[in-house]
Amino acid sequence: MTTMGAGFDDPVRGAQAVFRAILDAMARPGRIASLATDLAPPHPLLGTSAALLLALADFETTVWLDEPLAGVPSVGDYLRFHTGARIVPACREADFAVIAAPARMPPLTAFGQGTPEYPDRSTTVIIQIDALANQDWQFSGPGILDHVSFRASPLPADFPDQFAANRSRFPCGVDLVFVTTALIAALPRSTRIAENA
Repeated sequence: MTTMGAGFDDPVRGAQAVFRAILDAMARPGRIASLATDLAPPHPLLGTSAALLLALADFETTVWLDEPLAGVPSVGDYLRFHTGARIVPACREADFAVIAAPARMPPLTAFGQGTPEYPDRSTTVIIQIDALANQDWQFSGPGILDHVSFRASPLPADFPDQFAANRSRFPCGVDLVFVTTALIAALPRSTRIAENA
């Protein structure tokens, strides 16, 4: 028998703290902040990713898992048990997508883009990465004073081009949330990447 990993010790306060963290990350693109959690979901789902989904997902939510995550049945079981969310087979159908192998992730255009009438019907992509740093790529836009330097790795080699194309589809396009085991940063679709990035 498989033991189901625990959720938040205090579901209300735990979810509220994580919700505030993601709102702040979206409001301040490229800002790297701590995201403390003691969740221990099945590997390779990070506790930070699990915390985001426990705070944001519910029985009306659809979640897509990339191959490393989908290949571990207990990951889907954990998310269904704690959130009630439905795991879907196609990333375009998902409200949230979770990526454990970012170097091999689908192109951003593969996810739900929303529509001009309903841009909120796009996918929020949670990307588990090894490192976040305030260097290299330059970003500007709402929530950024002048510009911010930001880098997440690993990512596909053509990520800067993909992200520039994502911004060109605004108000459609996807929002990106990056997590390590203890950090969070976000790049919403309204953010612009410098052409020479």
